[in-house]
Amino acid sequence: MAESQQSLQAENSAGQQVIALVDDDRNILTTVSIALQAEGFATRVYSDGEAALKALLENPPDLAVFDIKMPRMDGMELLRHLREESSLPVIFLTSKDDEQDEEAGLAQGADDYIAKPFSIRLLLARIRAILRRSDARAGAMTSSPVSSSEPPVETLSRGRLTMDPARHHVTWDGKQVSLTVTEFLILEALAIRPGVIKSRNQLMDAAYPDDMFVDDRTVDSHIKRMRRKFRVADSSFNAIETLYGAGYSFTDG
Repeated sequence: MAESQQSLQAENSAGQQVIALVDDDRNILTTVSIALQAEGFATRVYSDGEAALKALLENPPDLAVFDIKMPRMDGMELLRHLREESSLPVIFLTSKDDEQDEEAGLAQGADDYIAKPFSIRLLLARIRAILRRSDARAGAMTSSPVSSSEPPVETLSRGRLTMDPARHHVTWDGKQVSLTVTEFLILEALAIRPGVIKSRNQLMDAAYPDDMFVDDRTVDSHIKRMRRKFRVADSSFNAIETLYGAGYSFTDG
């Protein structure tokens, strides 16, 4: 596409981080692209999955955001083909607010999932969080423990829970649990200090570090979804406790 080629030339000269947008809705492509460019990102836009797949593999961006429901090749199929050759960070942006879609996308290797209608600020926060994690992962893979002055990223182990921040990998009793970036950050904030009560505001600060307003019920919703995911691995999972009127805590007992 002509606009993608122009963006590519611009980003090469500016050294910007590149976000690819894949959606058959032109209004969304335009709106999100303008918002990202205003925040210093370069963008490439694609209106269908087939065109995007070839471009994403031949000249990978830093992160891709795409819809699930698209003609010719939908987002699930695009992600499946992409994961055969690439670990490119991906966020699903979709009108389908369906937990089965989320779980399927995460199982195939999506990094996060945001339902339409969505907040541009939320999307920007998730993009920045994933890019920070990707940078940390790349640094951990390329640095030498002997020569590097930075300590290696340590795995967080709390009882049956294991969290690997560099790889964004979570297990419970050895079974993998697929969490979104937001869920991972909330769980990490709880698990770092077992037994300590974290208020909703503290958890929001951990999950949404860009000083954006998030309703208290958003944290409650994330906690509820996390519990469901862990109960797939362990039907008796009860490590995330609710302290009514105070917040949440994690117990590793």
